[in-house]
Amino acid sequence: MNGAQSLVATLIAGGIEVCFTNPGTSEMHLVAAFDRQKQLRSVLGLFEGVVTGAADGYARMACKPACTLLHLGPGLANGMANLHNARRARTPMVNIVGQHATTHLRHDAPLHSDIPGIANPWSDWTRTSSSAAELGRDTADALRAAQSEGGQVATLIVPADAAWNDGGIVVSEGAPIPIRLPASAAVQHVGKLLHSAKKTALVLGGNALYGRGLALAGTIAEATGTALIAPYPFARMERGAGRPEVLRVPYPREQAIALLQEFSELILVGAQRPIAYFASPKADATVIPCGCRVHTLASPNEDPCGALEALASWLSARDAKNPLRKQEQVHQPCGAITLDGLAAVMAATLPENAIVVDESMTSGRGMLAAAKNAPPHDWLGNTGGSIGIALPLAVGAAIACPSRKVLCLSADGSSMYTLQALWTMARESLKVTTVIFSNRVYSVLKREFASLGMGDPGPVARDLFEIDRPALDWVALAKGMGVPGCRVSSLEDFSKAVLNGYSAEGPTLIEVPL
Repeated sequence: MNGAQSLVATLIAGGIEVCFTNPGTSEMHLVAAFDRQKQLRSVLGLFEGVVTGAADGYARMACKPACTLLHLGPGLANGMANLHNARRARTPMVNIVGQHATTHLRHDAPLHSDIPGIANPWSDWTRTSSSAAELGRDTADALRAAQSEGGQVATLIVPADAAWNDGGIVVSEGAPIPIRLPASAAVQHVGKLLHSAKKTALVLGGNALYGRGLALAGTIAEATGTALIAPYPFARMERGAGRPEVLRVPYPREQAIALLQEFSELILVGAQRPIAYFASPKADATVIPCGCRVHTLASPNEDPCGALEALASWLSARDAKNPLRKQEQVHQPCGAITLDGLAAVMAATLPENAIVVDESMTSGRGMLAAAKNAPPHDWLGNTGGSIGIALPLAVGAAIACPSRKVLCLSADGSSMYTLQALWTMARESLKVTTVIFSNRVYSVLKREFASLGMGDPGPVARDLFEIDRPALDWVALAKGMGVPGCRVSSLEDFSKAVLNGYSAEGPTLIEVPL
């Protein structure tokens, strides 16, 4: 058995079922090892940012580690923007990155680079394997690291000779390092706060926003009158009828301040303190009102669900009934396209158990609120702020949950970063309905420019914000990637196109001119 075969067998032994790939020459022995194994599915992305973003979406929905295969330093660098997002989401991910054979490094070949130096800023764990005999153990250690601390990005660098040499050994991964629970003193402190008369909110992150964690949060909220809040950059949230309602901190600073100003106490449960994305000459990042105290029940690298379990037990609210919101019939508007109308149509047509992937920061800002009483669904967001995540994230979510419909909400500017994901959707016959809000401008940048008090942008600035010369034709772009698409001109058209997308056996795209 060579090193590459031991690596792949160790991945399979560790529960890895899918590897998102964009390999090169230095990874050919790994590709050959994939070829010999039927248990591991390989999914090709035509750009590394698609590969890393798809792995992120897969892990968020599969609740297990994702795996990527990337080519040397430049390939890893191409995937870094969505690795940044994955790391901020605490996504468990193992990146396998090829390296030149150790005997070849002295030649300083054209693709040679400092791969550990590239990997370290966006990885929680990095190692370069030294030999075929060590490669199985290194792979098991990478899997263990990825599943520790609530989810980490682990990067294993594999020299070509470590892959092709014999002497590989399959290793079963050790148990992940148990995620920490909060101290009992923190649980008691928060429990007493919840019995006070002060207006209080739990700020939820990680697994407090879905599954058992969200159910516990809802029970605690019902028992104590506490509000539930999520920061703007959340990874995954279960929403809709039958789920506790969680308010999202808005992206615009002034709206975030307005939401939080009524609270005297904020309790962080696996979430960071809410802040504005950027400071300005006249305002810092603060959005929490003066006098509001912030407490931590569980830090981001502790177990939010476990913390809520302990809190509910302390409150004797663990088995209390959480009244569930009923599904409401949403009226479908008709006529000319408006942002509110689009949100209403989306909410009215959303299938039960759908997965919504959302990177429509401007045009789709009202979508999440509109769907609060829609059928039960999951909502995935952009955790790190690096744009170009929506289409790849939808790929990974669809592969993790092939029986569920995926609705991808994106915009023309951000989707251009990773439009190659459409090709992967077509190749894998993924049931993804992609909506492109085509406003032909980086709207968020125009808004940020104005918020800094610099007046209206001049001709040079406008040229850097507007993307209408030439205008992007998303129907044609999708067709070129093998995805059927249409352009809509009314809310009735939009409703029909979305429903057709949900009933299709593969991907579709809808361009919405704004």
